[in-house]
Amino acid sequence: MGFRKLVLAAFGSIALLASSAPQAETAKRGVGVYRREVPSAERGRPLDVTVWYPAAPGGEEIVLGDTPFFRGTSARLDAPIADGRFPLVLLSHGAGLAGSAEALSWIAAPLAQRGFIVAAPTHPGNGGQNRSAAETMKLWLRPADITLTLDAMGRTSLFERHLAPNQIGVLGLSMGGGTALALAGARFDPQLLAAYCDVDARNPSLCSWVRQSGVDLHTMDMHDAGRDHRDERIRFAIAIDPAPADVFDKSSLSKIGIPVDLVNLGRPGEIPVTAQAADVAKAITRSQYAVIKDASHFSMFGECKPGAAEAAASEGIEEPICSDGAGPSRRAIHAQLVDMVEATIRRSLVTIVR
Repeated sequence: MGFRKLVLAAFGSIALLASSAPQAETAKRGVGVYRREVPSAERGRPLDVTVWYPAAPGGEEIVLGDTPFFRGTSARLDAPIADGRFPLVLLSHGAGLAGSAEALSWIAAPLAQRGFIVAAPTHPGNGGQNRSAAETMKLWLRPADITLTLDAMGRTSLFERHLAPNQIGVLGLSMGGGTALALAGARFDPQLLAAYCDVDARNPSLCSWVRQSGVDLHTMDMHDAGRDHRDERIRFAIAIDPAPADVFDKSSLSKIGIPVDLVNLGRPGEIPVTAQAADVAKAITRSQYAVIKDASHFSMFGECKPGAAEAAASEGIEEPICSDGAGPSRRAIHAQLVDMVEATIRRSLVTIVR
């Protein structure tokens, strides 16, 4: 079994692996951003896809992911792509306040600057003004969104000559982490998913909203929930606080053949029950597991603006969206996560080349 547990307060030797490119070259590289729509018959509407990429000079300076609570990240819209071929990282976001592709600009833009193309669909109904409890709980539609995004990337003239052959992975955070596991080969168990909100212990905030929205998971049509979402083109997966990690068919986890890295954020007792990934990692043959103790599940949100916590509370948001662990700032935690993800990607790419 390839499982090993790493408890990380700082990243030490992992950070040393972070980049195979010289620092000067990385510093000169800009970040381009491209937007397009991708048709989805299953969704009944097109997917809004955002792509970050290594850029040459040019394009319009814009800020992505800026909200009343969170700071945004700069990029250059429609900038020319830099010379070369780059690995592709497919990115899946969470739900709620982080329910859009642009909400993860804090991790996507630095990865693009370090030499990766990052493509993320916004999963419909998972956030924003059109947020829907029913659509959010249709977890089986999310992997299909990623597969359609991957299909579209190969047909997009800006990128088709710049994608490194066979160097494709998926990165997911929170509910996006569950999406990443599904693309690696994990299968949702329809019965476990139907019973997900029978008690509040798993995910009190989400399940309270599901019930208030009048959604009964037991009556939802889950005919397609247990289907196989594996995409053979994806060669590695990274899942950070994957949720819900407790609705997978356990027998499917042992059949995953690609490398999978799982990360939990927080100290024991602070990690959300539904995002506990240690047992998932144990069940996957080619897995590695890390715990970042000085972080929290909310560290996956953007950097909070001054007064954001108070503003959120005044709007009835009960979750401590600006709360991290007792140690580093959110900016520092983000920097550590970017370093860690890059190191994981480069390690996985070495196994692909071999």
